[in-house]
Amino acid sequence: MAAARDPEAEITRLLGIMAALRDPQTGCPWDIEQDFASIAPYTIEEAHEVEDAIQRQAWDELPGELGDLLLQVVFHAQMAHEAGMFDFADCAAAISDKLIFRHPHVFGDESRDKSAEQQVRDWEAIKAAERAGKAEGGTLDGVALGLPALTRALKLQNRAARVGFDWPDAGDVLEKIAEEAAELVEARDRLGPEAMEEEFGDLLFAMANLARHLKVDPEAALRRANAKFTRRFQAIEAALARTGRRPEDSDLAEMDRLWQEAKAAERT
Repeated sequence: MAAARDPEAEITRLLGIMAALRDPQTGCPWDIEQDFASIAPYTIEEAHEVEDAIQRQAWDELPGELGDLLLQVVFHAQMAHEAGMFDFADCAAAISDKLIFRHPHVFGDESRDKSAEQQVRDWEAIKAAERAGKAEGGTLDGVALGLPALTRALKLQNRAARVGFDWPDAGDVLEKIAEEAAELVEARDRLGPEAMEEEFGDLLFAMANLARHLKVDPEAALRRANAKFTRRFQAIEAALARTGRRPEDSDLAEMDRLWQEAKAAERT
């Protein structure tokens, strides 16, 4: 195991490197040209790469991926510092203050003798108070527009459910899904592309609602489905390669047979 590093020294070093990269006279031309909007997609990408390393349990890669994500915070903070808005210390202070405020059972005088469910309810109550302090009067205010659409759908639905706007149970949601699917078919058959997209969005939104009622993480479920599809399609490619062929040299019937074989193999 490598010798322990000094966290403060390494943060100071990273901040210095970022400042040097952004120096108008001696810095990197690419880094100098960037702004908040141009860097934001990289921030999202790096967060996904952290998640990917965790999903693959690639623990040797995780420090580097977390470092890449940390760089995004430092990059934004440096640009804000140059604009006289805030700096990295303000970012660190903001999250430290928030964590202390939201954990009165750890940093305050509240009892820790409560369930995880009660702590979640308390957390949501504290967040609601924070939103009120920000003049976010609407139930859905503050749900970030930049979230992945599926994640944002869940957050919007959870917010609405807190004030009683929710289906009573999963059965009602399943009925809604059937209704939305029928409307999608009608849009495909009788209406144009815009209506089809709208109905498809409604169907996805209803599916996210079903996941919420079933207490299923839809992102995790879809990741697993993606991984399963990748695994089985790669098995098709491998089987065809053993005969010197590629998928484009096959047909749907053969590939479906190979898919079923791969599926059966996973169950044995």
